[in-house]
Amino acid sequence: MTVPAGSIPVVEFRGIEKVYGDGDYAVRALDGVDLAIHPGEFTSIMGASGSGKSTAMNVIGCLDVPTAGSYRFRGVEVGVLTQDQRALLRRHFMGFVFQGFNLLARTTALENVELPLVYRRVPARERRRRALDALGQVGLSDRATHTSAEMSGGQKQRVAIARAIVTRPSLLLADEPTGNLDSKRSVEIMELLTSLNRERGITVVMVTHEPDMAEYGSRTILFRDGKIVSEGVAA
Repeated sequence: MTVPAGSIPVVEFRGIEKVYGDGDYAVRALDGVDLAIHPGEFTSIMGASGSGKSTAMNVIGCLDVPTAGSYRFRGVEVGVLTQDQRALLRRHFMGFVFQGFNLLARTTALENVELPLVYRRVPARERRRRALDALGQVGLSDRATHTSAEMSGGQKQRVAIARAIVTRPSLLLADEPTGNLDSKRSVEIMELLTSLNRERGITVVMVTHEPDMAEYGSRTILFRDGKIVSEGVAA
């Protein structure tokens, strides 16, 4: 995609480091990473186990804090925020999709999608309206009253995506979203994420170990030993 001149990145890393442990036992999970992700991009992050890709995702999602460097979210320096402020940033500006779906088993699809709005104290009628709209966006309007036990893996992931977008986030973070799905369902989920990115303008960052899934992004970033070693832009 073409980045508009002067646009403020949604995500900007400058010299980000993340070190676990001390001395001889220190592990440098991120080693001076510079990265910018602009509004409307679909960025795929790849790398072997231990490459730093998951740590980068956790820092982007404010689930972990860097040891050194600067992380700006929409121009705001995240490093100066308190733990509570970072939690509010996640709640109001980010949506998360995980490999394991993370749905509440005994509740309906509608109730699962409503949950983030409950935390934001959105009134019940508005919660229901927005949750039904989100389910419609992922093609599951007819499954609103079904529980997880009554849905396939692909449908569960669609509910998880609806839950992630119901808050109208600036950024959707997807961590191995097709990891528990067969090839047909994986393609369906990737087409859905692509549609949300292109038609709804949601910025997407996805971690994946599958090259064919990464190709759905507008660019692919490869991590190795805590560093970005290559970036490729889709044709």
